Formats: sequence, structure tokens, C-alpha cells
Amino acid sequence: MEVINIEARTFEAMIERFEAFARKINLLCDQSEDKEMKEWLDSQEVCMILDISKRKLQYLRNFHKIPYSMLNGKIYYKPEDIRKYIELERGEHGK
Repeated sequence: MEVINIEARTFEAMIERFEAFARKINLLCDQSEDKEMKEWLDSQEVCMILDISKRKLQYLRNFHKIPYSMLNGKIYYKPEDIRKYIELERGEHGK
């Protein structure tokens, strides 16, 4: 292991810059989440809207019937994609 010595004030300056950077990143993440993630639905919400089981929802994903995105291991759906699926299902069953 290599040891590097730096002056205390240099170390403190590095820490301050790192903390400022971390604050900016957190602010950007919060802004992005406020704008976009509130518009997305999770699997439980989609199951309730469509009145289907989690297994059926998995089937719809597997066979590309409903688009989805995965973030940190959790699956999300755009409300407009769910609306399109509902309209498509109504159209097919109405024929």
C-alpha cells in the first residue's frame, strides 16, 4: 500500500470541493426525480389499475406487451404506455 502525505489545508480544500460536488449531484437527482419519477408507475400500481396479478404483469413484460424501465432493480411504467395497453385491449375485445 502506498502512503501519500498532503498538507492539512490541502486535504480540507479537497473535502470541501468533494462535499460541494456531492450537494450538486444530490440537488440534480432530487430535481430529476421530482420532474420524472412522479409520472411513472410501479408494478403494484399497474397491477391495481389493470386488475391483474404480478405474474400476469411479468408475462406482459416478457412478451413485450407493455414497455417498462428498470431503475435500481425496480420496474417502472409510463402511464401513457398503460393507457395504450388498456385501449388496445378494449379494441381487441370489442371486435
